[in-house]
Amino acid sequence: MIKRNLMATACGVVMMTGVAQAQECLTEPGTIGFLPKLDTDPYFQVAGEGAREAAAEMGGSVIQAAPSQATAEAQVEFINNLVAQQVDVIAISGNDANAVAPALKRAAANGVRVISYDSDVAKDARTLFVNQALGSSLAEMMLQSMNDMIGEGQFAILSSTPTATNQNAWIEQMQGELENNPDYAGLKLVTVVYGEESEQINQQQALALAQTYPDLKGIIVPAGIGLPAAARALEEAGLTGKIKLTGLAPASLIRKYIEEGSVQDIWWNVTDLGYLAYHAAQAVAMCEVTGAAGETFEAGRLGSYTIGEAGEVVLGPAKIVTPENLDEFKF
Repeated sequence: MIKRNLMATACGVVMMTGVAQAQECLTEPGTIGFLPKLDTDPYFQVAGEGAREAAAEMGGSVIQAAPSQATAEAQVEFINNLVAQQVDVIAISGNDANAVAPALKRAAANGVRVISYDSDVAKDARTLFVNQALGSSLAEMMLQSMNDMIGEGQFAILSSTPTATNQNAWIEQMQGELENNPDYAGLKLVTVVYGEESEQINQQQALALAQTYPDLKGIIVPAGIGLPAAARALEEAGLTGKIKLTGLAPASLIRKYIEEGSVQDIWWNVTDLGYLAYHAAQAVAMCEVTGAAGETFEAGRLGSYTIGEAGEVVLGPAKIVTPENLDEFKF
């Protein structure tokens, strides 16, 4: 039985699928606790800058804290800490969709609302998911980019962790496209390996793939830390250009490789992701939205957003970063 917070106001019980929350509807912006996957990932530091920009504009405040290891167990401790700090909303990028759900539901039962951003959590453990781009489009763009770079032949996927929600969804879609889309008939996926959100492990895995598969032509790296690490490892091994890379990473970190043509990138405005997540969290805290499809809220300079199915809010379309459009991406 869920214990309910006794400070509920006339707003009543706010429903998150499967979780009853008796929570106050704020009358002004509150405190949003951002919980990234990892504290050292520059991606989340830049997203945090966007959140603080939004806070400076509309009021309220940001607390951002994250573990030094990208595990669900580590995130649970931070969820509990944010509840103890009495934040109004937790905005989490989940390391494991289901493993963090019980802790998030306990947070909700104690009056703290929950949204996810970047990487979703179980739908019944949050109100909204602020997605950087449609997962289907990201998977398609990564596969399209690899196809454009190598045409045909063997490629591998170097993902982050075996439990990463978004990467697993992208990989599953790419596998489906390879099986069913004749445009990719020449591509052969040989394996999926994991860099465990570690620069060193990503470098080791990239080199191991090159050694294990001498005919390997490309690697898709759908993780921000992994792609720059793999590019540096291949460069040091004299394999730049022989094995092409594409995936997701801050364009600024792999600029020279993109200019050389050995790497492509799929990217979006990371500052805007944090900015939008902050506005979404405040809209939830002030009961302007409940997570129902069709609801709308304002997000400052980004304009109006409409909530889609399963509480998903999409920042906007990503782009394949090439030498021609590289200057559009400052991070």
